[in-house]
Amino acid sequence: MRKTTQLKKLLQSNRLDFILEAHDGLSAKIVEEASFKGIWASGLSISAAMGVRDSNEASWTQVMEVVEFMSDNTTIPILLDGDTGFGNFNNMRRLVKKLEQRNVAGVCIEDKLFPKTNSFIGGENQPLADIREFCGKIKAGKDTQIDPDFCVVARIEAFIAGWGLEEAMKRATAYYEAGADAILVHSKISTPDHILSFMKHWKEKCPVVIVPTMYCKTPTETFEKAGVSLVIWANHTLRSSIASMQDVAKRICEEKSVANIEREIVPVKEIFRLQNVAELKEAERRYLPEVEVVKGIILAASKGKNFGDLTDKKPKCMLEVFGKSILSTLVQTMNSFNIKDITVVTGYKSKAVDLPNINKVLNKDYDRTGILYSLSLASDKLDGETVISFGDILFEEYILQGILEDDADIVLAVDTSWWQGKKKTRVIDAVIGEETPSDSYLSKRGVRLKGIGSNIDHNKAHGEWIGLVKVSSRGAEIIKRESKAYERTCKGSFKTASMVDFINYLLSKKIEVKIFYFRGHWLDIDSLEDLSYGYKQGL
Repeated sequence: MRKTTQLKKLLQSNRLDFILEAHDGLSAKIVEEASFKGIWASGLSISAAMGVRDSNEASWTQVMEVVEFMSDNTTIPILLDGDTGFGNFNNMRRLVKKLEQRNVAGVCIEDKLFPKTNSFIGGENQPLADIREFCGKIKAGKDTQIDPDFCVVARIEAFIAGWGLEEAMKRATAYYEAGADAILVHSKISTPDHILSFMKHWKEKCPVVIVPTMYCKTPTETFEKAGVSLVIWANHTLRSSIASMQDVAKRICEEKSVANIEREIVPVKEIFRLQNVAELKEAERRYLPEVEVVKGIILAASKGKNFGDLTDKKPKCMLEVFGKSILSTLVQTMNSFNIKDITVVTGYKSKAVDLPNINKVLNKDYDRTGILYSLSLASDKLDGETVISFGDILFEEYILQGILEDDADIVLAVDTSWWQGKKKTRVIDAVIGEETPSDSYLSKRGVRLKGIGSNIDHNKAHGEWIGLVKVSSRGAEIIKRESKAYERTCKGSFKTASMVDFINYLLSKKIEVKIFYFRGHWLDIDSLEDLSYGYKQGL
């Protein structure tokens, strides 16, 4: 049902209905969720929310912008407090046209002069509009509307201005004959006497609307028996919000803390709900190209046995190379590729791993378990495309870029210049691929891994795996599934298994693992000599 039709039915029904004030898109949504059937877009409240007086200091286009947000955020009808129509008959015509364009159901105009003054501020001294001029304004609005159910409500200020029932009746009759869909009778005395006397003489010529702000103690049944069609609660969301904001602001200032306030106010997620953030997320899923967020897992549980007293109070990953800890450099390198969701598996001196913006998973048995076990502890973080790195390596950014650009489900970063290392007798995770790397194309992609391990003949090896691997979303699922299967297969030895053991298990299951070849520009920090070398190289 159109909003205009909803409002017209509210006005013309045989029962008393109610609408509540709102002054912006958020309060309008709250009114609708409270099960009101309509919204009063209050001129007083909208201007107050802007911090200006209710004297047409806010231009009609500024009011229109607010009402547009209110209309867009709700499905129930809005009746706009249109003051005097913001000018003469011509302004009224443009107002109605613009309201219909914004799906606003109706407008209420009052028979005072432009610029208006709020009725409760010296109302008895406010002059009223000429009856014929105001009737022309009503006719202009009705002639302009395209939707036959758009409503023009004529507000009578005779009682406010100190006139009696006779003047109010004369004006009501003229406005009704000019085409008004309803009459709003306004009063500022504390009893309903003005309203009841008007209703007694009106004889239900057209619907009557009231605003019982000043005579709010009157029982609702009184209005119902008198034949009133619609009650407007005109400023109560604004007034309640002001009271709450004043109290909260004062308490925060006095207490210099928000701790005691938090339990009394809505959580931020309630704001998101009212803003319908969930709909935007769903729309993004439908309309935006899918961009997978890459995660990072850094395996850094070990103490580091070859560093003497340097690791008495902190783990190897927190040792400094070139002025920064190994771990902070790793995190920074990942961050440079927008990898922000990073989980670090810690163990020895876990509290010393105090970098901001990382997730920590603790391996309590770090001194009795292998690196595969550390990875298994972070399996719930292995969700979607993920870069997995040992916590004691440093490498240039282009190496990480290379494995990220490879579309393989599992791809290892392999250095082809391992044989040029400073420690030719060191233990390495040697790699053999289906294709041999060449000097002319060292960053070759798509090469299948045939074998990996420290027992591979160095004369046959094509490179060294540096402890860096990228898995796709599918690769992450493979790793999680097969690690569970591997645990069942090797039973007790799972806890001490290495990543190389697991990779060989994957190969035995005919699961494809690929290689990204590169040449140099990385460092394995495994000794004091490595630390010294890192300083010299500026890594």
